[in-house]
Amino acid sequence: MKTIIAAAIAAFALGGAAQAADAANGESVFAKRCKTCHAIVSPAGEEIVKGGKTGPNQWGTIGHKAGSHADFDKYGDSLVAAGEKGLVWTEEEVVKYLADPRAYLREYLGDPKARSLMAFKLAKEEEAADVAAYLAQFQ
Repeated sequence: MKTIIAAAIAAFALGGAAQAADAANGESVFAKRCKTCHAIVSPAGEEIVKGGKTGPNQWGTIGHKAGSHADFDKYGDSLVAAGEKGLVWTEEEVVKYLADPRAYLREYLGDPKARSLMAFKLAKEEEAADVAAYLAQFQ
């Protein structure tokens, strides 16, 4: 009986994880919510997603130190400070950040006055995880 329960719990957990990392849905969410400010352009100049330039290019974000893309100089001070403190974007960190960028930076930096220049939150964790999975493709 314990084996059946453990298997059911594992199947539920894995099903949820697989569902939460849907890069195809992440592409859709990115197109609706992110490309207003962000583009995805390969190092060779191929425009994967033609988007705004208010925010940095999202190519190579996963695995990259926060606030440090060489071709972007409009980062907020708090994001730069987080990078200097050691924040490297993983899919998990991106999900946490997208849920509430200002709260994330305040907690990460231990600074109640930290702020983010990002203008919205992805309140649905599934959507944030999908966007992170989508961005992970562009390395």
